[in-house]
Amino acid sequence: MQTTLLFERDILLEDVNPLDFFGVNNEKLNLIRAAYPDVKIIARGNALKTYGEPGKLEVLSNLVESMLREIRAGGELQSQRVLEFLDKRLAPPELSQTQGQEGDPPVEGFLLRGPTGNLVRARTPGQRKIVELSNHNDIVFAVGPAGSGKTYTAVAMAVRALRDKLVKKIVLCRPAVEAGERLGFLPGDLKEKIDPYLRPLYDALEEMIPADKLKAYLERNVIEIVPLAYMRGRTLNNAYIILDEAQNATEMQLKMFLTRMGIESKIIVTGDLTQIDLPRAQQSGLIQATRIMQDIDGIGFVSLSDQDVVRHRLVKSILKAYRQDDEAKKLWREKRSLQFAAVPNETTSEPSP
Repeated sequence: MQTTLLFERDILLEDVNPLDFFGVNNEKLNLIRAAYPDVKIIARGNALKTYGEPGKLEVLSNLVESMLREIRAGGELQSQRVLEFLDKRLAPPELSQTQGQEGDPPVEGFLLRGPTGNLVRARTPGQRKIVELSNHNDIVFAVGPAGSGKTYTAVAMAVRALRDKLVKKIVLCRPAVEAGERLGFLPGDLKEKIDPYLRPLYDALEEMIPADKLKAYLERNVIEIVPLAYMRGRTLNNAYIILDEAQNATEMQLKMFLTRMGIESKIIVTGDLTQIDLPRAQQSGLIQATRIMQDIDGIGFVSLSDQDVVRHRLVKSILKAYRQDDEAKKLWREKRSLQFAAVPNETTSEPSP
């Protein structure tokens, strides 16, 4: 019987609080252990003692060092982030650092630092594709499921462009489409009725801009958050413009939005084609746009998937369950159609003698 020779390798957690890396009750360390069952990992003070095959120890050491660099740069290594490292969903080295200001930390997919020191980054391949295409195109369509970071990444790109003085203002808008609730029954004036629909945009901004500066930007209209209908008749120059929830824009509305684009402006359009809330008689402008604009130079398209979801780990499972249910219903309808097609039409059959 052949035995595998195990090697020992120590990984020092230099300049890092071990608790930040291990997690409470070794929660994050146990995730790493589960991902490397052939490597024995022992926590000893500010070091990891690892035992295994040399190749696997090398891979694990590089992985741990990447995590440590992120902690040293001021990032909070949450369990979800550890899973992202383990899923090998980080950008390759040549794409890992997006261009920013001097002194930006060398963290994968880094975009900017938030008001609390939090690192705002493009975490997944789909999100990094949004960044890459936005750097080389003036209009980008990002289509994908809930929780895949479309809006968050788009807002981060806009905030970074404003910070770097590449644009003079940011315009964020959404269609105010009723998704099960009626606007008229909400309390308050028009602004108070509309604000709940725009709340996700405020949430993203608050993670990226200090509260006092954000308030000043909003008061001076350096950052505008408006319903899509309010865009008619405008021309926006030197601006970063984002249309969120674009699946709920009609064909005419999306055409109107795209033609607001002025000189030195950029547009990102985000949406989820599985969550269209328009009345049956109205067609989604996002479906039309992704069909007719594929070959236009200067317009990029990104399709995100469940693998780009960065919310709670259960969100992926929930999306998968709904997708499987939709497929089962579609299959059932197809079978029913075939069954009906096989039944003779009694009204056209010959009468019985």
